[in-house]
Amino acid sequence: MKRRIRIITNDFAVEAELLPERPKTCSGIWDALPLEAEVEIWKEEVYFEIPVKIPPENPTPNTTAGDVAYWPEGPGFCIFFGKSQPLSPVNTFARIGKGVEKFRRVRSGDWVRVEASKE
Repeated sequence: MKRRIRIITNDFAVEAELLPERPKTCSGIWDALPLEAEVEIWKEEVYFEIPVKIPPENPTPNTTAGDVAYWPEGPGFCIFFGKSQPLSPVNTFARIGKGVEKFRRVRSGDWVRVEASKE
């Protein structure tokens, strides 16, 4: 059974499926759930600091809209909703299937909650 996370902010929620390519990152994030924080916006990315330390795990400098990644230098939780790329390589560990465009409505200072999906 595939693990999924639910990302909730403002007036919407989306689901993201954890990817098998970065198992240590997936486990580190999963074990820290739920996470809540005030977000920042950088270009077409929502990010926030998290109390999780995970080393780089097959990090990539490239992302696409819908990618959910861990930024080792933050440490941060990143949601990419457009064409912008990370400041430095990230551990992409999940993928949003539907609704990523809704993150365009999120503003710096908004709150987000990430939890294990019950579906």
